[in-house]
Amino acid sequence: MDYRYLMGIEGYIYLNQLFEPEENALCVRIDRCMVNDKKGLADLGDQQIETFAIEADTHQPILQLYFDTYVSYSVINESFTVIDDYEQFKGKIFRIYSKSRYLDFVKRGTIAEELVPDEQFTHYQIPCLNHIIDIVSYDEPTITELERD
Repeated sequence: MDYRYLMGIEGYIYLNQLFEPEENALCVRIDRCMVNDKKGLADLGDQQIETFAIEADTHQPILQLYFDTYVSYSVINESFTVIDDYEQFKGKIFRIYSKSRYLDFVKRGTIAEELVPDEQFTHYQIPCLNHIIDIVSYDEPTITELERD
């Protein structure tokens, strides 16, 4: 499976697991989600609105993204993210950025461009519910589906 295929997926995702299986490699496991049909109510000031829970779809396999190497990665609490017109990306719940504040940060704060001047790195983003994962890598991730136990 190709990352560009994932860029067309719509809906919701949860971070299942993020770890380094070996030094300077990164593995990100993602749960695809479904909207539960159980209704709830949430208080919004002097109003109540109808809500629905979003849960991991345990009938779907886990998506695993494996980066052989990375320049940098970051995980941010979704509640603290900023959305502005400066950033440019393609994709929906899996994104590739051509311009971003994170990419600017990595270019200014590392020597990655000097060490590998002939290669261009890519900013991948996985905006999950509750977590925003940013990864800058020279390598495209290997993507596999893992069956659930």
